[in-house]
Amino acid sequence: MSNNIPLAAKLRPEELDDMVGQQHLIGVGKPLRNIIESQNIPNMIFYGYSGIGKTTLAYIIASKSKKILYKLNATTASTGDIKDIINDLDKIAGTNGVLLYLDEIQYFNKKQQQTLLEFIENGKITLIASTAENPYFYVYSAILSRSTVFEFKIVDKEDIKKAVIRAFDFQKNELNVDINIENGVIDYISASCGGDVRKAINAVEILTTVKVGQTVIDVTMENTKLIASKSNNRYDRDGDVHYDILSAFQKSIRGSDVNAALHYLGRLLASGDLISAIRRMLVTASEDIGLAYPMAVVIAKACADNAIQLGLPEASFPMSQAVIMLATAPKSNSTSAIHAAMADISIGGFGEIPLHLQDSHYAGAEKLGHGIGYQYPHAFENSYVEQQYLPDELKDRQYYEYGKNKNEQAAKKYWDEIKKK
Repeated sequence: MSNNIPLAAKLRPEELDDMVGQQHLIGVGKPLRNIIESQNIPNMIFYGYSGIGKTTLAYIIASKSKKILYKLNATTASTGDIKDIINDLDKIAGTNGVLLYLDEIQYFNKKQQQTLLEFIENGKITLIASTAENPYFYVYSAILSRSTVFEFKIVDKEDIKKAVIRAFDFQKNELNVDINIENGVIDYISASCGGDVRKAINAVEILTTVKVGQTVIDVTMENTKLIASKSNNRYDRDGDVHYDILSAFQKSIRGSDVNAALHYLGRLLASGDLISAIRRMLVTASEDIGLAYPMAVVIAKACADNAIQLGLPEASFPMSQAVIMLATAPKSNSTSAIHAAMADISIGGFGEIPLHLQDSHYAGAEKLGHGIGYQYPHAFENSYVEQQYLPDELKDRQYYEYGKNKNEQAAKKYWDEIKKK
């Protein structure tokens, strides 16, 4: 093999059983394996992170189905490249057909994706598209409706460990050298690559670089830590992972799981995304804790201000303080009452403001009846008097319901007693 070929390419599996990870798809009896073994290949979209086997599996499928493989990367390909493939279709008549592997399909615009439609619909081209972004957001609906989406998962570190060992063994034979691997190196590479098999193998390739005449390679933990930079925390502020982590962060606080909340906060802060963490923290203080502990929003805001003034890494302390407080606080979502009110408004539920509530601070207001009959609550016992505030068509609406927590139940008891009088 040429030395210019990356080690990951040299080790690319050619059989399903040699792949690491994705057993939920290609394990014995699993749906994608059954499809491949049937050789009746549909149009498919592979969705998942880079370096976890999407391209490898496309190559295996092409080989097993005996289709002619074309590969395009949507970051550099054009509509002209697609037309070139279409023009080749007549030249390859009598074959098992064409499999087009389109990597990073999200970079193709709607028109480029539409160019494929006629040919994947009539079966002349079988499309396997891959993307690291959610296809339901980025892939044209007509392509989606004609394809089966398979989600690829991050490869477990124990599975990556098999690939790392195989890579070291391959290098030992390929380079004809002895390789002394310090204890912990293989585990470190497997754990620090963020589930990316290709990244792990690339680390092995760099660590086993040999000089002319060298017969022994010492792979130390010191060098490994320099090469295999930690990337467990896969994160892209414009991608799905960003929103998945934020979603998990807020849901963990809402679910009162303080350990999970701190975990996701840690992932956000490790990525330097202090602002997104603050925004979710602040909304949670009102959305999920709210009136069960009204001081939550005050404390969260104070901690957020401190975090911004301190900056990372010191910001982690006030952020941790706030998140622990929010996760362990009593919960209430009664503030969502605003959504019920806005739902009425969205369908035209306005109505005329009662005359006695309308502004009367101008000459002529009395002639219009504005403000007449308004009763000033503070002139009555307990600063309360019963009168209509909602428009006539909404006068019986009840948007807010008291939460079951101590604070809101105390408020309910207070007002129940006053209103009974």
